[in-house]
Amino acid sequence: MAVFTEVTPADASPLLSSLGLGSLRSIEGCASGIENTNYFVSTDRGDYVLTLFERLSFEQLPFYLNLMRHLAERGIPVPAPQADASGTILHQLKGKPAAVVTRLKGRNQLAPQVPHCAQVGAMLARMHVAGQSYTAQQPNLRSLPWWNETVPVVVPFLDAEQRAMIEAELVDQNALAETAAYQGLPRGPIHADLFRDNVMFDGPTLAGFFDFYFAGCDTFLFDIAVCLNDWCIDLPTGELDDARAQAFVAAYDAERRLTDDELALMPVLLRSAALRFWTSRLWDFHLPRDAAMLQPHDPRHFERVLKLRRSQPWSFIRPSQG
Repeated sequence: MAVFTEVTPADASPLLSSLGLGSLRSIEGCASGIENTNYFVSTDRGDYVLTLFERLSFEQLPFYLNLMRHLAERGIPVPAPQADASGTILHQLKGKPAAVVTRLKGRNQLAPQVPHCAQVGAMLARMHVAGQSYTAQQPNLRSLPWWNETVPVVVPFLDAEQRAMIEAELVDQNALAETAAYQGLPRGPIHADLFRDNVMFDGPTLAGFFDFYFAGCDTFLFDIAVCLNDWCIDLPTGELDDARAQAFVAAYDAERRLTDDELALMPVLLRSAALRFWTSRLWDFHLPRDAAMLQPHDPRHFERVLKLRRSQPWSFIRPSQG
């Protein structure tokens, strides 16, 4: 959530007024993230997040915003897009697509323990179930076709060992995509980027998920794998913490029972998720865009994660029913 487009109080006030959100009290750029321009705004009626979309188009954005509205209407704690008098939730500011959503309470839990992971797992499953009635379709834009396009762009920046691993994994993922087991995995709208900094906790209790702008239709198992590779690892090493990982998946499984194929393919989907983020971080690190407060992530983290998932496959052990 870097700042690519500067927004002044004079810029923001007319939009907030048109949404019936009252008078602007403060506006502050948000430094985290690397895709969109985000500002925290406070008015005399509440706290919101103003987003200007730097890559996504007017044609793509209704999928994300309407998904958030769909989930919020079904009791999933996500930011609610704010509509004008005509019901429109996609707006324009400084020539860019823009949206204003409610700001969740609480703060990020950056050192999650077993109870935090279990809550995220359970809510992720509820989100997947709630999203199955969402009829709009848009692919996960950072899935296999994007990896196939982007890996050749970033390999010139890699040494021989790194290049060998990323190219071998890409071959494996293309082969996986052709299998009947993979093609039969349950699918629907997924978040696809549910890291620790995209979830809020109000004290010990999960308060909500946010930043749905990488969402798309893909396998639910990919969403689970993304979470496991962030919520349930030791950050310095990338190693999975078995207690947190088992608790996360057990809580998910209690809400939406995983299929046999999902259980069998979990180790390779953990590699899929690691490849996705190693590739995107290499791209952002070596081919950055200009932005105020831009802080690209270190790609070596997901290089370590992928190496570990290849050498130490992990599987969920469903608790016996007694």
